[in-house]
Parts: sequence; structure tokens; C-alpha cells
Amino acid sequence: MRNKEYWMNWVKKAGIRAVKTIAQAAIAGIGTAAAMGQVDWKYVLSAAILAGVLSMLTSIAGLPEVESKIEGE
Repeated sequence: MRNKEYWMNWVKKAGIRAVKTIAQAAIAGIGTAAAMGQVDWKYVLSAAILAGVLSMLTSIAGLPEVESKIEGE
């Protein structure tokens, strides 16, 4: 079983990754919409939030930033 320190580190790293993904999705949405002439902020916000949720779910599979070594192995 992984300890509390591992999970706190995981949440921090996954959160940082999710925030970066949200920013990238928002930038892409704003850039695309601006090129078409009008930014639909609801679309940009929903796409960015969805990207963040997907990032967190993907992080469940594993984060290379977090040591996966379990004590005693």
C-alpha cells in the first residue's frame, strides 16, 4: 500500500499536469475561434474543463513524475 506522502505527491503532480492541459486547451480553443472571427467562451471553458478531467483520469494510469517504487519491493 502506498503511503500518504506518495498520494499527496501524486495529487500535486497530477494537478499541475491538469492545469497545464487546461491552459493548452483554452489557448487552442481561443486561437481557433479567433481565427473564425468570434470566441465562444462557453465552448472554450467546457473544452478546457473536459481536457482537465481527462488529464486527471489519464494520470490514474501512472505519472512518470512520481516514483512508482513501493516500499519493500
